[in-house]
Amino acid sequence: MTSTLHSKTVSASRINIAQLMQPEHANNLGNVHGGWIMKLVDEAGALACMRHAQHRVVTVAIDSMVFRHPIRLGDLVLLTAELTDVGRTSMEVEVQVQAENPITGARAHTNTAYAVYVALDDAGKPTPVPALLTETDEERRRQAEAKRRQTHRLQERQ
Repeated sequence: MTSTLHSKTVSASRINIAQLMQPEHANNLGNVHGGWIMKLVDEAGALACMRHAQHRVVTVAIDSMVFRHPIRLGDLVLLTAELTDVGRTSMEVEVQVQAENPITGARAHTNTAYAVYVALDDAGKPTPVPALLTETDEERRRQAEAKRRQTHRLQERQ
């Protein structure tokens, strides 16, 4: 099967997820487990990459995740995932995480994560992905930073 890959914009695959933090997401002090947030980050990132590639994807790497602000039981967690760069079969996505008090509307940026995914064909083999079309100076800046992160990741593997 032959297909023509067309470039896609960052906005074409952007994902926004909102989830209310319930008791099963938190410890006995009312703080949401970091692992739960990592799971949401991975899901948001994978969804953005699936939208871009129009294929299933697998997680290859998630860069370090630093929690700058606690997320509390009852907070609304807001995740925004956007592609920052693509390779031949891989894609890097930036996931921004915010915690919002749904009563007051107060928001806090809790963390930013960068993750890399590889698109898979129906046989489970890596498959080419469309190029990423950057439209703004900010998107081009983020793409240049993504290329530097990828160079660093590849150097660490050696």
